[in-house]
Amino acid sequence: MEKKKGRVISSVGGLYTVRVTEDGAVTEYACQARGIFRHSNIKIVVGDIATLDFSEGDPVIEAIEERRNSLIRPALANLDVVFVTMASRSPAPMLDMTDKMTAILEHNDIEPVIVVGKCELNDAEADRIAEIYKKVGYTTFKISSVTGEGIDAVKEYIDTELEGKIAAFAGASGVGKSTLLNSLFPSLELGTGGVSRKTERGRHTTRAVTLYPIGKDAYLADTPGFSMLDFDRFDFFSLDDLPLAFREINERIGQCKYTKCTHRKEEGCAIVDAVKGGEIPKSRHESYVMLYDVLKNKHKWDK
Repeated sequence: MEKKKGRVISSVGGLYTVRVTEDGAVTEYACQARGIFRHSNIKIVVGDIATLDFSEGDPVIEAIEERRNSLIRPALANLDVVFVTMASRSPAPMLDMTDKMTAILEHNDIEPVIVVGKCELNDAEADRIAEIYKKVGYTTFKISSVTGEGIDAVKEYIDTELEGKIAAFAGASGVGKSTLLNSLFPSLELGTGGVSRKTERGRHTTRAVTLYPIGKDAYLADTPGFSMLDFDRFDFFSLDDLPLAFREINERIGQCKYTKCTHRKEEGCAIVDAVKGGEIPKSRHESYVMLYDVLKNKHKWDK
Protein backbone atom coordinates (compact mmCIF):
# COMPACT_ATOMS: atom_id res chain seq x y z
CA MET A 1 0.00 0.00 0.00
CA GLU A 2 1.76 3.18 -1.17
CA LYS A 3 1.49 6.25 0.99
CA LYS A 4 2.99 9.72 0.72
CA LYS A 5 3.06 12.83 2.87
CA GLY A 6 2.65 16.36 1.64
CA ARG A 7 1.41 19.85 2.41
CA VAL A 8 -2.21 20.89 1.73
CA ILE A 9 -1.78 24.06 -0.35
CA SER A 10 -5.40 24.71 -1.38
CA SER A 11 -8.92 23.66 -0.49
CA VAL A 12 -11.96 24.33 -2.67
CA GLY A 13 -15.32 22.64 -2.24
CA GLY A 14 -13.98 19.46 -0.64
CA LEU A 15 -11.19 19.07 -3.19
CA TYR A 16 -7.66 19.48 -1.85
CA THR A 17 -4.35 20.08 -3.56
CA VAL A 18 -1.48 18.37 -1.75
CA ARG A 19 2.15 19.16 -2.65
CA VAL A 20 4.54 16.24 -2.18
CA THR A 21 8.33 16.53 -2.41
CA GLU A 22 10.32 13.33 -2.99
CA ASP A 23 14.04 13.20 -3.80
CA GLY A 24 13.95 16.79 -4.96
CA ALA A 25 10.96 16.22 -7.28
CA VAL A 26 7.69 18.02 -6.57
CA THR A 27 4.25 16.65 -7.47
CA GLU A 28 0.88 18.20 -6.74
CA TYR A 29 -2.08 15.86 -6.26
CA ALA A 30 -5.77 16.76 -6.44
CA CYS A 31 -7.57 14.60 -3.89
CA GLN A 32 -10.54 14.16 -1.65
CA ALA A 33 -10.61 13.07 1.97
CA ARG A 34 -11.74 9.76 3.38
CA GLY A 35 -15.30 9.63 4.62
CA ILE A 36 -14.10 9.52 8.22
CA PHE A 37 -13.41 13.25 8.02
CA ARG A 38 -17.03 13.95 7.07
CA HIS A 39 -18.21 12.18 10.21
CA SER A 40 -15.79 13.79 12.65
CA ASN A 41 -15.00 17.24 14.02
CA ILE A 42 -11.66 17.26 12.20
CA LYS A 43 -11.59 19.61 9.24
CA ILE A 44 -8.70 19.54 6.79
CA VAL A 45 -7.36 23.04 6.21
CA VAL A 46 -4.66 24.66 4.14
CA GLY A 47 -1.27 24.19 5.78
CA ASP A 48 -1.99 20.71 7.11
CA ILE A 49 0.52 17.90 6.60
CA ALA A 50 -1.54 15.13 5.02
CA THR A 51 -0.92 11.42 4.46
CA LEU A 52 -2.09 10.27 1.03
CA ASP A 53 -3.22 6.69 0.35
CA PHE A 54 -2.83 5.46 -3.23
CA SER A 55 -4.13 1.90 -2.65
CA GLU A 56 -7.33 2.52 -4.63
CA GLY A 57 -5.64 4.27 -7.53
CA ASP A 58 -6.49 7.94 -7.07
CA PRO A 59 -4.90 9.50 -3.97
CA VAL A 60 -7.09 10.02 -0.91
CA ILE A 61 -6.23 11.91 2.27
CA GLU A 62 -6.41 9.38 5.08
CA ALA A 63 -4.85 11.35 7.94
CA ILE A 64 -3.33 14.67 8.94
CA GLU A 65 -0.50 15.31 11.38
CA GLU A 66 -1.00 17.11 14.67
CA ARG A 67 -0.97 20.85 14.06
CA ARG A 68 1.52 23.22 15.61
CA ASN A 69 -1.20 25.88 15.57
CA SER A 70 -4.33 26.81 13.67
CA LEU A 71 -6.61 29.78 13.13
CA ILE A 72 -10.35 29.65 12.72
CA ARG A 73 -10.90 32.50 10.31
CA PRO A 74 -9.34 32.22 7.86
CA ALA A 75 -8.77 28.49 8.27
CA LEU A 76 -5.00 28.02 8.23
CA ALA A 77 -2.72 25.58 10.04
CA ASN A 78 0.96 25.43 10.98
CA LEU A 79 1.71 29.10 10.40
CA ASP A 80 5.13 30.43 11.37
CA VAL A 81 5.06 34.10 10.35
CA VAL A 82 2.31 36.60 9.57
CA PHE A 83 3.09 39.87 7.83
CA VAL A 84 0.59 42.21 9.49
CA THR A 85 0.01 44.80 6.80
CA MET A 86 -1.54 48.23 7.18
CA ALA A 87 -1.55 51.43 5.17
CA SER A 88 -0.31 54.82 6.34
CA ARG A 89 -3.38 56.25 4.64
CA SER A 90 -6.36 55.13 2.49
CA PRO A 91 -7.59 53.25 4.41
CA ALA A 92 -6.58 55.01 7.61
CA PRO A 93 -4.52 52.79 9.94
CA MET A 94 -6.38 51.16 12.82
CA LEU A 95 -3.77 50.33 15.44
CA ASP A 96 -6.29 48.68 17.76
CA MET A 97 -7.10 46.11 15.06
CA THR A 98 -3.40 45.59 14.40
CA ASP A 99 -2.78 45.01 18.10
CA LYS A 100 -5.70 42.61 18.32
CA MET A 101 -4.18 40.65 15.47
CA THR A 102 -0.69 40.59 16.96
CA ALA A 103 -2.13 39.39 20.29
CA ILE A 104 -3.87 36.48 18.61
CA LEU A 105 -0.73 35.61 16.68
CA GLU A 106 1.47 35.76 19.79
CA HIS A 107 -0.94 33.47 21.62
CA ASN A 108 -0.61 30.95 18.81
CA ASP A 109 3.21 31.17 18.72
CA ILE A 110 3.12 32.85 15.32
CA GLU A 111 5.68 35.61 14.75
CA PRO A 112 4.13 38.95 13.68
CA VAL A 113 6.09 41.03 11.18
CA ILE A 114 4.74 44.56 10.72
CA VAL A 115 4.49 46.09 7.24
CA VAL A 116 3.44 49.73 6.94
CA GLY A 117 2.45 50.30 3.34
CA LYS A 118 1.52 53.24 1.10
CA CYS A 119 4.18 55.36 2.79
CA GLU A 120 4.21 57.62 -0.27
CA LEU A 121 0.79 58.90 0.86
CA ASN A 122 1.86 59.92 4.38
CA ASP A 123 5.51 59.32 5.13
CA ALA A 124 5.42 60.97 8.55
CA GLU A 125 2.55 58.76 9.70
CA ALA A 126 4.32 55.68 8.33
CA ASP A 127 7.41 56.60 10.36
CA ARG A 128 5.32 57.09 13.51
CA ILE A 129 3.60 53.72 13.18
CA ALA A 130 6.81 51.88 12.33
CA GLU A 131 8.50 53.32 15.42
CA ILE A 132 5.71 52.01 17.67
CA TYR A 133 6.21 48.42 16.59
CA LYS A 134 10.00 48.60 16.44
CA LYS A 135 9.93 49.71 20.08
CA VAL A 136 7.82 46.67 20.96
CA GLY A 137 10.42 44.43 19.34
CA TYR A 138 8.74 43.43 16.08
CA THR A 139 10.54 43.24 12.77
CA THR A 140 9.04 46.21 10.94
CA PHE A 141 9.12 47.37 7.31
CA LYS A 142 7.99 50.64 5.77
CA ILE A 143 7.16 50.12 2.10
CA SER A 144 5.65 51.65 -1.00
CA SER A 145 4.57 49.54 -3.93
CA VAL A 146 4.43 52.75 -5.97
CA THR A 147 8.01 53.99 -5.40
CA GLY A 148 9.51 50.61 -4.52
CA GLU A 149 10.73 51.77 -1.11
CA GLY A 150 11.29 48.86 1.28
CA ILE A 151 10.32 46.12 -1.19
CA ASP A 152 13.88 44.77 -1.43
CA ALA A 153 14.14 44.64 2.37
CA VAL A 154 10.97 42.53 2.62
CA LYS A 155 12.23 40.27 -0.17
CA GLU A 156 15.55 39.76 1.64
CA TYR A 157 13.71 38.84 4.84
CA ILE A 158 11.61 36.30 2.97
CA ASP A 159 14.67 34.81 1.26
CA THR A 160 16.69 34.51 4.46
CA GLU A 161 14.13 33.83 7.18
CA LEU A 162 11.31 31.76 5.67
CA GLU A 163 13.04 28.56 4.57
CA GLY A 164 10.94 25.63 5.79
CA LYS A 165 8.21 27.98 7.03
CA ILE A 166 4.68 29.10 6.16
CA ALA A 167 3.92 32.82 6.12
CA ALA A 168 0.73 34.74 5.50
CA PHE A 169 -0.04 38.34 4.68
CA ALA A 170 -2.84 39.80 6.77
CA GLY A 171 -4.64 43.11 7.08
CA ALA A 172 -7.79 44.97 6.18
CA SER A 173 -8.95 45.01 2.60
CA GLY A 174 -7.35 47.67 0.44
CA VAL A 175 -4.10 48.07 2.39
CA GLY A 176 -2.09 46.58 -0.46
CA LYS A 177 -1.43 42.95 0.47
CA SER A 178 -1.91 41.52 -3.00
CA THR A 179 -0.13 44.45 -4.65
CA LEU A 180 2.87 43.88 -2.39
CA LEU A 181 2.91 40.16 -3.17
CA ASN A 182 2.79 40.93 -6.88
CA SER A 183 5.76 43.27 -6.45
CA LEU A 184 7.67 40.56 -4.59
CA PHE A 185 6.65 37.64 -6.79
CA PRO A 186 5.20 38.76 -10.16
CA SER A 187 4.72 35.14 -11.27
CA LEU A 188 1.98 34.66 -8.65
CA GLU A 189 -0.34 37.00 -10.59
CA LEU A 190 -2.58 37.61 -7.59
CA GLY A 191 -5.80 39.56 -8.00
CA THR A 192 -5.70 43.17 -6.81
CA GLY A 193 -8.25 45.86 -6.19
CA GLY A 194 -8.45 49.49 -5.24
CA VAL A 195 -10.15 51.39 -2.46
CA SER A 196 -13.28 53.44 -2.97
CA ARG A 197 -12.43 57.13 -2.49
CA LYS A 198 -15.89 57.72 -1.07
CA THR A 199 -16.07 54.89 1.46
CA GLU A 200 -12.37 54.00 1.83
CA ARG A 201 -13.44 50.37 2.05
CA GLY A 202 -11.31 47.95 0.14
CA ARG A 203 -12.98 45.66 -2.34
CA HIS A 204 -12.40 42.03 -1.48
CA THR A 205 -10.22 40.61 -4.23
CA THR A 206 -8.74 37.47 -2.66
CA ARG A 207 -11.36 34.72 -2.38
CA ALA A 208 -9.63 31.48 -1.38
CA VAL A 209 -6.78 30.58 0.95
CA THR A 210 -3.90 29.24 -1.12
CA LEU A 211 -0.26 28.53 -0.28
CA TYR A 212 2.24 29.61 -2.92
CA PRO A 213 5.57 27.72 -2.90
CA ILE A 214 8.49 30.19 -2.86
CA GLY A 215 11.46 27.95 -2.17
CA LYS A 216 12.51 24.85 -0.28
CA ASP A 217 9.37 23.98 1.70
CA ALA A 218 8.61 27.69 2.10
CA TYR A 219 5.16 29.07 1.36
CA LEU A 220 3.28 32.35 1.25
CA ALA A 221 -0.46 32.67 1.69
CA ASP A 222 -2.64 35.51 0.50
CA THR A 223 -5.70 35.22 2.69
CA PRO A 224 -9.21 36.62 2.84
CA GLY A 225 -10.74 37.16 6.26
CA PHE A 226 -7.87 38.27 8.47
CA SER A 227 -9.49 41.70 8.71
CA MET A 228 -12.50 40.10 10.42
CA LEU A 229 -10.79 38.82 13.56
CA ASP A 230 -13.21 39.53 16.38
CA PHE A 231 -12.85 38.83 20.11
CA ASP A 232 -16.60 39.17 20.57
CA ARG A 233 -17.28 36.19 18.29
CA PHE A 234 -14.39 33.82 18.91
CA ASP A 235 -12.79 32.48 22.09
CA PHE A 236 -9.17 32.90 21.11
CA PHE A 237 -7.91 32.91 24.68
CA SER A 238 -8.80 33.80 28.24
CA LEU A 239 -8.34 36.99 30.19
CA ASP A 240 -5.39 35.41 32.03
CA ASP A 241 -3.64 34.81 28.71
CA LEU A 242 -3.94 38.41 27.54
CA PRO A 243 -0.81 39.86 29.22
CA LEU A 244 1.24 37.03 27.70
CA ALA A 245 0.07 38.08 24.22
CA PHE A 246 1.63 41.55 24.55
CA ARG A 247 5.37 40.91 24.66
CA GLU A 248 6.19 44.29 26.19
CA ILE A 249 3.80 43.48 29.06
CA ASN A 250 4.81 39.84 29.34
CA GLU A 251 8.47 40.75 29.90
CA ARG A 252 7.50 42.97 32.85
CA ILE A 253 5.15 40.53 34.62
CA GLY A 254 6.25 40.09 38.22
CA GLN A 255 7.62 43.62 38.51
CA CYS A 256 4.36 45.20 39.69
CA LYS A 257 3.65 46.20 43.30
CA TYR A 258 0.56 43.95 43.50
CA THR A 259 0.53 40.30 42.46
CA LYS A 260 -3.00 40.55 41.05
CA CYS A 261 -2.29 43.67 39.03
CA THR A 262 -4.46 44.04 35.93
CA HIS A 263 -1.88 46.36 34.30
CA ARG A 264 -4.51 48.91 33.46
CA LYS A 265 -4.18 51.79 35.96
CA GLU A 266 -2.97 50.45 39.31
CA GLU A 267 -0.47 52.40 41.40
CA GLY A 268 2.89 50.68 41.33
CA CYS A 269 2.16 48.84 38.07
CA ALA A 270 5.37 48.32 36.12
CA ILE A 271 3.48 48.44 32.83
CA VAL A 272 1.68 51.71 33.62
CA ASP A 273 4.99 53.22 34.74
CA ALA A 274 6.63 52.05 31.50
CA VAL A 275 3.88 53.75 29.48
CA LYS A 276 4.36 56.98 31.40
CA GLY A 277 8.10 56.75 30.82
CA GLY A 278 7.71 56.19 27.10
CA GLU A 279 9.12 52.64 27.19
CA ILE A 280 5.78 51.15 26.09
CA PRO A 281 3.85 52.96 23.32
CA LYS A 282 0.64 54.51 24.64
CA SER A 283 -1.41 53.08 21.76
CA ARG A 284 -0.31 49.53 22.63
CA HIS A 285 -1.43 49.92 26.24
CA GLU A 286 -4.74 51.41 25.10
CA SER A 287 -5.29 48.34 22.94
CA TYR A 288 -4.44 46.06 25.86
CA VAL A 289 -6.99 47.84 28.11
CA MET A 290 -9.63 47.66 25.38
CA LEU A 291 -9.13 43.91 24.92
CA TYR A 292 -9.03 43.40 28.69
CA ASP A 293 -12.46 45.01 29.03
CA VAL A 294 -13.86 42.87 26.22
CA LEU A 295 -12.55 39.62 27.68
CA LYS A 296 -13.51 40.58 31.25
CA ASN A 297 -17.16 40.79 30.21
CA LYS A 298 -17.11 37.65 28.08
CA HIS A 299 -18.60 34.51 29.59
CA LYS A 300 -17.15 31.11 28.82
CA TRP A 301 -20.41 30.03 27.21
CA ASP A 302 -20.56 33.04 24.87
CA LYS A 303 -20.09 32.22 21.18
